[in-house]
Amino acid sequence: MSAHADAHPRSPGLLVRLLISWLTNALVLAIVIGLLADVHATDTGAVLGAAAVFGVLNTLLKPLLRLLTLPLAILTFGLAWFFVSMLMLVITEAIVGGFDIHGFWTLVEATLIVWVVNLILDFTPGPWQVTGRRRRRYRRT
Repeated sequence: MSAHADAHPRSPGLLVRLLISWLTNALVLAIVIGLLADVHATDTGAVLGAAAVFGVLNTLLKPLLRLLTLPLAILTFGLAWFFVSMLMLVITEAIVGGFDIHGFWTLVEATLIVWVVNLILDFTPGPWQVTGRRRRRYRRT
């Protein structure tokens, strides 16, 4: 094995990264549920299901919507993308039975909490550093 290969530790496999991403989303949604009285999950299965749907939406749909709303985001100094993030929670709620967000302002708060928790996770060392945007930062260090 060369010294160059040792300089860059091998990245976890796709399955491991997907599992970590799913559990990280479950943690984020559990924090939202714990902090907001009007966000409910019937059981752990609903939280895990919501985390899976939320992760897929954020991976597949959100980038497309951000691209489509880019002109509006420029005009609104990025505020349009906050509404895209809110939409990801709305769609998650619509798809997953047992995961409910009651009220527009609760949805706004939930979106803010998701953003803050993800921001904290971006700068906190841990297993979640090997997925998505965090993975790119992990590989640089």
